[in-house]
Parts: sequence; structure tokens; C-alpha cells
Amino acid sequence: MKFILTTHNVTLTKAIEDHVLARIDKLEHYDRWAIDARVSLEHDHTRTPERAFTCSIRLGVRGPDLFATDTDADLYAAIDKSAKKIEQQIRKRHGKAKARKHTDASRTKRARQEANL
Repeated sequence: MKFILTTHNVTLTKAIEDHVLARIDKLEHYDRWAIDARVSLEHDHTRTPERAFTCSIRLGVRGPDLFATDTDADLYAAIDKSAKKIEQQIRKRHGKAKARKHTDASRTKRARQEANL
């Protein structure tokens, strides 16, 4: 998976980069067909201190891309919240795909059973 990390008014340290990579690796575990991940970290000193850091994640997958953004006073917490939102979106897509597959299979099975009667 291709990974792009951009920052705005944030000093990128090795610890921050490792934390983001760990979260993205976890997301890749949920959806191994992910094409790329773009992470944007921002610090806005004009906002209230409770919402100073913003993390935005765009995960490129087949179909519409997944996007989540969150703000928090702590940069690591903002990263975790954004990753959790993306994880929920992946799970929702996966559940819908499985439900669609099972619905089609059950219709086919019912049609075969009715044809045998």
C-alpha cells in the first residue's frame, strides 16, 4: 500500500510517524485491498486548545474512497479517533458486501427448493 503523510504546523518526529504507520497497518489488516493511504496532520493555534490538532485520513480502496477526520487536544488521540472512524467504515462496507452475497445465495436456494416442489 502506498502511504503519504503530510503535516501542517506540526513537527514530524519518528514517534509520530511510527504511531501513524502502526494505525495504518491495522487498517490494512481489515482491508488488504487498500490501494493507498493519505494522512494529513495539522495544528491550528487559533482554535481552542481542546481541538487544536486535526488528523485526516483518506483510504483509497476499490469503489468510493473512505475519509475520516477528527480533532483533539492531543495529536495521538486525534490519530486514534480518525483511524477508528475509518475502521468502522471498513467494517460497514464488509458487512454490507457479505449481506448482499448471502441474500443472493438464499434467493437462489429458495428458487431451487420451490422448483423441486
